[in-house]
Amino acid sequence: MSLPENRFPLFRDMLYTIRRVAKEKTDSMPAPESAIFDRDLQLAFRRRAFRRAEPGADFLLRRVAEDLADRLDTVERRFPVAIDLAGHNGLAAAAIASSGKADTILRVERDADFLKGPFPAIVGDEEMLPIKPGSADLIVSLMALHATNDTPGAMVQIARALKPDGLFLAALSGSGTLGELRESLLQAEIELTGGASPRVFPFADVRDVGGLLQRAGFALPVTDVENVTVRYDSLFNLMADLRAMGMQNIVRDRSRRPVSKRLFLRAAEIYAERFSDPDGRIRATFSIIWLSGWAPHESQQKPLKPGSAKASLADALKKAEEE
Repeated sequence: MSLPENRFPLFRDMLYTIRRVAKEKTDSMPAPESAIFDRDLQLAFRRRAFRRAEPGADFLLRRVAEDLADRLDTVERRFPVAIDLAGHNGLAAAAIASSGKADTILRVERDADFLKGPFPAIVGDEEMLPIKPGSADLIVSLMALHATNDTPGAMVQIARALKPDGLFLAALSGSGTLGELRESLLQAEIELTGGASPRVFPFADVRDVGGLLQRAGFALPVTDVENVTVRYDSLFNLMADLRAMGMQNIVRDRSRRPVSKRLFLRAAEIYAERFSDPDGRIRATFSIIWLSGWAPHESQQKPLKPGSAKASLADALKKAEEE
């Protein structure tokens, strides 16, 4: 993790060394045998997808980055230092730049392959964030945190890295994502083998994500969900897109046995039977959970104490009806 001496003195003051971060994280990270995801495999999938850069494969990240720009437009303030955390392709950093809200943008990526582009960048892990406390005004993470084994710990580190009244804004895949594919593969495997193993990523529930924001110490936490439906000619076209995006099965408990062609053919039949439109094309759902939270600051609005409200909801509704 190195930066040119004379170009980025600000970033040098912000950064821990990787050795320091690893020392602080050793006790809190899940043991390898208890980890849900094989993050080394995930990195290999994403590195391969990034190097191939198939045309249109970034459609989902591009859409999420456009939404990020729209959300930043509604925030009436500037951010002297912004961080794009694990965006993989620089689209988040570009969206921050296009919003005109940030003076300086730093990208943090797990692999040096992802560092190409016009923005200063370092190698660092979402689960071992190499940013000193109180260093950033804005931290953005798009489509990355759902694949961490220690998501609560990652959010705590993000909250700690923000300056008081700093903003955390993120998008991650939610529990409705690829539900059609999950159901089709599960049913096909049960029919053919009498059992099933996890073949689709276990995505987060929006209520759990909201709870994580609060546990991490964020003020004014907000979550919302956007469901994106994409249509394909067949299950095989969908799976080709997922490979091109680096979105493949990284569950540690996945079956290591080769998957038979017969299983995929049967899953494709079930998918078409249950989730196709009149024109024969199938639907695939991508559920995007957006979350935001602010590092606590004395200027922020505080929730009222129970019983301190001067008007009840019933009174407000009655007044509205009279009007």
